[in-house]
Amino acid sequence: MKRALGLAVAGGILAVAASSYAVADDTAAGKAKAITCVACHGTDGISPIELYPNLAGQKKGYLVKQMKAFKDGSRKDPTMNAMVAALSDKDIENISAYYSKL
Repeated sequence: MKRALGLAVAGGILAVAASSYAVADDTAAGKAKAITCVACHGTDGISPIELYPNLAGQKKGYLVKQMKAFKDGSRKDPTMNAMVAALSDKDIENISAYYSKL
């Protein structure tokens, strides 16, 4: 009985570790998805246009929150609402991770 419980616990730990690895941010995928962001937010996340914010170095959680707000319509900007409409939650996480690491 003890051995079975130990194996079950070990299996659970491995499952959690594997799922954590599987949901890790993919900054390379974020960079690839962010290609459309370059026109307004700059190639390095520093906007060449004063009207648009710099994204480089922003906190990941902040970027996620803002993009999700644009996506669900609670934050309104016609350009940004359209830009994020087709992004998945994972895309948003990856793009946010990418910009936060610049």
